[in-house]
Amino acid sequence: MSQYQSLDADVLRTFVAIAEQGGFTRAGEVVNRTQSAVSMQMKRLEEDILQRQLFERDGRQVRLTAEGQVLLGYARRILKLQGEVFNTLRMPHMVGVVRIGTPDDYAMRFLPTILSSFAQAYPLVQVEVHCDSSKQLMLRQDLDLTIVTREPGNEIGQLLRQERLVWAAAEGFCPQEQRPMPVALFNTDCFCRAWTCNALEAQGIDYRIAYTSPSLAAIFAIVTAGLAVTAQLQSLIGGNIRILGEHEGLPQLPVANVMLLRNTQSQSPITDCMADYIIEGFK
Repeated sequence: MSQYQSLDADVLRTFVAIAEQGGFTRAGEVVNRTQSAVSMQMKRLEEDILQRQLFERDGRQVRLTAEGQVLLGYARRILKLQGEVFNTLRMPHMVGVVRIGTPDDYAMRFLPTILSSFAQAYPLVQVEVHCDSSKQLMLRQDLDLTIVTREPGNEIGQLLRQERLVWAAAEGFCPQEQRPMPVALFNTDCFCRAWTCNALEAQGIDYRIAYTSPSLAAIFAIVTAGLAVTAQLQSLIGGNIRILGEHEGLPQLPVANVMLLRNTQSQSPITDCMADYIIEGFK
C-alpha cells in the first residue's frame, strides 16, 4: 500500500481554480466554497499532503511557486481523466454517431474547439463532419445538425451568430491600384458572392472575378499570394491577410446570419448535446 496520502479531486479542483482565478476568494466562487474553506483546503494540501509550498502570497493575489506549477499540470490531467471515467461509465447511452454538416470555413475556424471539448466529455461518440456549401447542405436529409449561412430575412433554425462580411487582402496589396480589381470568391451558389458583386457595381468599381473555389483554404491561398481581394466573414480573417476598410475605397458589406438546423427525424441525447457545444462554440 502506498505510504502517501491521496489527492482528493475536490482539493485539486479548488487548486486549479485558484491558479486560474488568481486568488482564493474568486476561486471559492467558482467551486462554490467560502474563502475560509478554500484556505483550509490549501493549508492541508501544502502542509499535510504534499509538504511543499505551492503559493506565493502578495496581499489578496497569489502566484504559483515552481512546485505549484508542476502540480497544476498534474491536477489538470487528473481531473480530465476523472471526467472521462465518469462520462464513459456513468453515461453509457452517450455512444453512437452524430453527423454534422458545415461549410468548410466554419470547420476551419470553429470546429477544432467545439470537437475537442465534445470529445473530452463524450469520448465514445463518433462524429462525422460533412463539408459543403450552405445551399448544398440544406438539400441533404442525412445530417443530424447543419450549420449554414443565411441572408437576413431568410433565417431558418437557431441563430448562432451574426457577422459582417469584410473585404480582405494580403499585406501590401493596394486595391486602388488594381483596375479591374481582381476578386477571389466562392462558387456561384453562394449568396455572399452576389452581395459582393452588387456592392462593387453599386459603387462603380471596375472588377473582375479572377478566381473561384468552393474551398476557403484555396481562396485564402490565392489572397495570401497577393493575387486578389476577397470578401469573407470577419472572424475568418487571420494570418497574413488584413481587413480592408471604406477608407480604401471599398463599400461596406451586409451582415450574414450563421444558423444551426436540427434534423427532427434523428434527434437524440447525442445530437442535443452536440448542438449545445456548437451553440457555445459560436458565441
